Amino acid sequence: MMPERADRIARIVIDRYGTTFAAESGITLRDKPSPLWRLLVLTVLLSARIDATLAVRSARELSRAGWRTPQRMLETTWQERVDALGRGGYRRYDERTSTRLAELATDVRDEWGSDLRRLHDHGGDDAERLANLLQRFKGVGPTGATIFLREVQAVWPGLVPYADPIAADGAERLGLPRDPVALRGVANDDEFGRLVAGCVRAARSDAIVDDVTAAAHGVARRSGRAG
Repeated sequence: MMPERADRIARIVIDRYGTTFAAESGITLRDKPSPLWRLLVLTVLLSARIDATLAVRSARELSRAGWRTPQRMLETTWQERVDALGRGGYRRYDERTSTRLAELATDVRDEWGSDLRRLHDHGGDDAERLANLLQRFKGVGPTGATIFLREVQAVWPGLVPYADPIAADGAERLGLPRDPVALRGVANDDEFGRLVAGCVRAARSDAIVDDVTAAAHGVARRSGRAG
């Protein structure tokens, strides 16, 4: 693919489909304890075999209830957590997840002083090491670790370029490089996480691939006429 076409496709993907799960759930991601905790909660919700839309809605409900730190989560009752998850549509896994959220809050508080920046300090910018640390939390498996790392690279820039196999599949479907280092060449580092988010969506949607392809072709035709 010609570099200018790859740049066009990347721009379209970012602009149209580059909303991260964190942004969709209302998290303004920063390298601070509360947003990182909320991202971890979202990661646990997304790790279950449930529609991502319901996981995002449920994460919003938990935040709306004010449980934006491990301590605030631990001040809730099991039933309060079940009810909040139910309001988000997370009913199939609400009871088990309610228990898991309390366990997660306890682990983050006890092991990392309620501050996941300490986990980052411990793991550095080694994605494999960070993934192993994340998987110590109940409810975070390999899939969950990749979700967290995909999203958190926006505020842990030393992880850029991080792209898991699903993102690589989406990039390939869009005609972009599979290799994260090569993919980095078509986006600014501060937008790389959004490009990866769009690629993940494209991996699961023929409609997105068709839309991006048509839009890129239309831009190319207009550019040709202008020239």
